[in-house]
Amino acid sequence: MNKNQTKKYEIDMIHGPLLGKILLFTLPLMASSILQLLFNAADIIVVGRYAGSDALAAVGSTGALINLLTNMFIGFSVGANVLVARYYGAGKPDEVSDTVHTSVMLSIIGGVLLAVIGIIFAAPLLELMGTPENVLPLAALYVRIYFAGMPVILLYNYGSAILRAIGDTKRPLYYLAVAGVLNIILNLIFVIVFQLSVAGVALATIISQTLSAVLVIRCLMHTEGGCHLDLRRLKIHSHKLWKILQLGLPAGLQGSIFSLSNVLIQSSVNSFGAIAMAGNSAAANIEGFTYVAMNAFYQAAITFVSQNMGAMEFKRIKRIAWQCLACVTVTGLLLGNLSFFFGHQLLGIYSDEAEVIQYGIYRMEVIATTYFLCGIMDVCVGCLRGIGYSFLPMVVSLLGACGFRILWIFTIFRGHHDLHTLYISYPISWAITASVHIICFLILYHRMVKKSRTAQAEN
Repeated sequence: MNKNQTKKYEIDMIHGPLLGKILLFTLPLMASSILQLLFNAADIIVVGRYAGSDALAAVGSTGALINLLTNMFIGFSVGANVLVARYYGAGKPDEVSDTVHTSVMLSIIGGVLLAVIGIIFAAPLLELMGTPENVLPLAALYVRIYFAGMPVILLYNYGSAILRAIGDTKRPLYYLAVAGVLNIILNLIFVIVFQLSVAGVALATIISQTLSAVLVIRCLMHTEGGCHLDLRRLKIHSHKLWKILQLGLPAGLQGSIFSLSNVLIQSSVNSFGAIAMAGNSAAANIEGFTYVAMNAFYQAAITFVSQNMGAMEFKRIKRIAWQCLACVTVTGLLLGNLSFFFGHQLLGIYSDEAEVIQYGIYRMEVIATTYFLCGIMDVCVGCLRGIGYSFLPMVVSLLGACGFRILWIFTIFRGHHDLHTLYISYPISWAITASVHIICFLILYHRMVKKSRTAQAEN
């Protein structure tokens, strides 16, 4: 692919109007994320319809554990995204190249490590979560097979993070569209024809993820400029690894500890039995579509702010922040409330059991309608990471969201042991954390601008 062909997929983030470019960046990313989510949705729908509520509970209840184990390395991809975007905005192709090769190598090493951990510790960790005995064997089998495909899952995540850094969100969409169709076809074949239950949907997922990883790596190998990937040059550049870890480690730790609080919540849900687990899993999956739509603006905030930091375009950074916040609020309010309004119909896709659907409504009534608060919180985190502050949002998020939820479970929930009390901890924690993040961003932004003006005056 020549340089002109590569350029047509990129977005100029440091010149001209912003809103149209933010939407141009986020819409393909939303579609890509929705397709990614459809991998899991297809798994849940197929097993719920053709393998029963135990299989549905098994697949759905593994999400918190999978996220707990993978979020650290997914966080490192955030570091890669920020670093590539910053060097790209500053016009430093050699620095971009070293970051790209380090990132891909890191994804391979991390994928192998996670595969070993997931396969060995799946059953013991699910037991610690209080997974019911009738669900445990199926859940453990799903996790083991899923983690066997972790190297390709991380390869895709890191490869798409590199492409996002230069504004290319279209090609990852194309690749996931192909992989998504394959995933659904294989789900139906493995579960309905071969009766493989949870093993079938796990195999379908990793086969389709392998295809998407191959396509994104092939894309980087044919990309011109700093983002060109040469497999012969794959190595860890220590200075780039250190910077990726500096930016990505706080994000990874934040994601992992967030997942830990979600594991505690999942364990609390498990105490209400398999039917409640199935309803919770179905509702969480529906809410996931709202989340990934909002998360596209988090990704936009990180990438746009990082490129403009590299280009020293400070005035644009504040505009990016407010426009991303406005967009994510509208998106969260619209999609979250629509999903609740059509909750019975949507949950009916996952299960035809009335009790399962009712348990799903319990969750959506509280969480889906207030999900926009989570989007505001995440965009603020993206802006802070984009200007180079990764540790601070981690601390604020861990105290404001994770710490609050854990405290809630061991105090309020213990005294009022019902699902509504459990779920209400989400919007309260989002509101508290988002408020603190906004204050932190405004303080640090104005400090950064003042420092820049002082430096210019001295020169």
